[in-house]
Amino acid sequence: MKKKPNKKSPFWTDAKKPKRPRKPKPTFEAPAKKGGKGKKEPESGPSSLPNEREEVRLNRFIAQSGVCSRREADALIAAGKIKVNGKVVTELGMKVLPIRDTVIYNGKSLRAENFVYILYNKPKNVISTTSDPEGRKTVIDSIELATRARVFPVGRLDRNTTGLLLLTNDGKLAKKLTHPSHNIRKLYHVRLHKDVTEEDLGKLRQGIELEDGLAKADKVDFVRDGNPNEVGIEIHIGRNRIVRRMFEALGYSVETLDRVMIAHLTKRKLSRGRWRELTDKEVSFLKMM
Repeated sequence: MKKKPNKKSPFWTDAKKPKRPRKPKPTFEAPAKKGGKGKKEPESGPSSLPNEREEVRLNRFIAQSGVCSRREADALIAAGKIKVNGKVVTELGMKVLPIRDTVIYNGKSLRAENFVYILYNKPKNVISTTSDPEGRKTVIDSIELATRARVFPVGRLDRNTTGLLLLTNDGKLAKKLTHPSHNIRKLYHVRLHKDVTEEDLGKLRQGIELEDGLAKADKVDFVRDGNPNEVGIEIHIGRNRIVRRMFEALGYSVETLDRVMIAHLTKRKLSRGRWRELTDKEVSFLKMM
């Protein structure tokens, strides 16, 4: 006899019943002008490659070098820990010219890397690669308006999996987020072809032996206010199709799989097919994990 889902579970609190996948709309497409097609423009200013011949605020330059966030850079400046052209500066709001000025922190010259961090809510039938030999739509095609920098996806979501995907040109952070030793949690909303039993949830918690080793859920439970065939699963393992393979090993067929969280990043106010840039605070948090 199957047990009913635990409606009081604190694990899964913000899930919604998955909707039928819709054809993604063009990201940030402006209304068509009379007599011609509309020009696509981003709603908010995306990051772009730096112009070294333009002055930038010192705190922004420091943040782009990867040292810290802009707010933390202001604190370093105020504390007299930053030198520009050999002189200590404490003036907040000061500007520097990257091709002319030398900025020193802790005895090292800083260089703005202009890292870009984009969070994308991937629809179905979009490929998580930078290019596709078969001409299918990729995540890079989907965010082409976001930046001119050469970003790449951090990890992968298979073609039929939807949800959050981070794209960046920061190789150091990407390596950190994908390595299992850092325990970066990822949360998925899974809908199966049949009701899930408590016994099988227990097996997922204990670990499923797959062809490439043991796969264990960090947390798994029924979706609150969902159906008995819907579960939320939190996992930090990054192996290929790991969530689908775990359920398939127990005799389930995955109907929909949606990644709703990466670390502290969620889909809040980010509809399917849309993207946004991470804030300085979000980037700093990822780097401190």
